[in-house]
Amino acid sequence: MDRYFLTQIFSTCLVCGVYDMKPGVAVHKFSSCDGCQLAFLNLGEELLELDRLVEIVHFAEAGPFDEQTPVAIAFVEGSISTQADTERIRRVREQADFLITIGACATSGGVQALRNLADSGAWHASIYPEPEYLDSLDNVTAIREHVKVDLELWGCPVNSRQVLAAVRALLFGVLPETDRDKVCMECKRQQNVCVIVAQGVPCLGPVTRSGCGSLCPRFGRDCYGCYGPAEALNTASLGKRFAGLGLLPEQVVNRFRAIHSHLEEFAPPQGPDYDRE
Repeated sequence: MDRYFLTQIFSTCLVCGVYDMKPGVAVHKFSSCDGCQLAFLNLGEELLELDRLVEIVHFAEAGPFDEQTPVAIAFVEGSISTQADTERIRRVREQADFLITIGACATSGGVQALRNLADSGAWHASIYPEPEYLDSLDNVTAIREHVKVDLELWGCPVNSRQVLAAVRALLFGVLPETDRDKVCMECKRQQNVCVIVAQGVPCLGPVTRSGCGSLCPRFGRDCYGCYGPAEALNTASLGKRFAGLGLLPEQVVNRFRAIHSHLEEFAPPQGPDYDRE
């Protein structure tokens, strides 16, 4: 998507405060915990500023409910887990000029995708007396596997800064910048003590993209990989480091699988030392 197209969508003069149009924004929820939608509500006073710049057409969590009106920007939280989801996401795509997925569920399938590793049919049969009435797909998938996605904001959940920065960039007619540095870089910049070295805990910071402010390591906890894969990651090397810390092969696999199990780039290390079964 080029700058000319963005400018046509967001024909706005931010400097003088005069608007050719007030772009419509929708926030859609699919299979998720609502945590990423809270990134909007947590903006506080800045949410009022955002409302001055755009028209929030649909945001059920906050009140407005109108899924039918075409919008300039559609934010999508959550994964695709039912047949109804597959039909609805196509309608969302058709009604939006620019579609942004927010959070791990929307970008990679998230925690729900862990069910892809098991026999979900057997689970349903053991819990529900009539599982044939459930609208549930065999596999949970990310939004990009069903429709074209223009921008992905990673995180579990995303933070308010990401959301606000993306909207502001689009209003200026430019594509938002995405951060692909590793969490380790953020730790260095903030002078955090490395938890792998100091505490011997299996931190995923060396393979996880930054954006969270190295929140967990800053408080002495290991990174769980919420923000997805960074560039030039080496999961095999990190897996061997985890094994050196005393983790069993299945524990190493589970560290990589926890949040982004459906994501190929974040697949656990493979080989005789890392049995995936």
